[in-house]
Amino acid sequence: MTRPRVTADYQGMLLTDFHGQTSTIIDAAPAEVFTAITAIDRLPEWNQRIAAVTRRPGTPLTEGVEWTVQMHVPPARWLSRSRVLTNDPVRLLFEYISQSDDGNPSYIEWRWSIVPEGNGTRVTVGWTGHPRTFWRRLVFARLRRKQLRDEVPASLHALADHLAGPTMTWQTMTIPLT
Repeated sequence: MTRPRVTADYQGMLLTDFHGQTSTIIDAAPAEVFTAITAIDRLPEWNQRIAAVTRRPGTPLTEGVEWTVQMHVPPARWLSRSRVLTNDPVRLLFEYISQSDDGNPSYIEWRWSIVPEGNGTRVTVGWTGHPRTFWRRLVFARLRRKQLRDEVPASLHALADHLAGPTMTWQTMTIPLT
């Protein structure tokens, strides 16, 4: 007996990319904020999802330089490798790609933009996720997209706390783009 062949259109179920952006005003000088976000060794001090820096960049953060961190998003833990795309302390722009350090081709592009605003600094973080494998497109990218909507604003609030101490002030606006 021959079974009928079943085909499925997975295109409507597979997430090919996702975007988000969060902006916060921090009561600190732009150069101080930029220094904090590019101080890779100190990321675990204010980013609650980074448990540790496991491989530090061996040189200044120039295009192509990589580092690895231990991510912790309960219940999961994984190593994440990042590679600098842009580190421009004059334009106050930091861009990099991060991806799990297990050979999976999926990745997220990050863009940190720093601009003076009033007596403080507006920090805008944008991200674009590029899931490349079936399970990442079907399941994990949807989970990560939802997690980042909460995690990134929380990290910016922690950065504000880290820089300004107990007298810090902040305002946040999250814009889900897709």
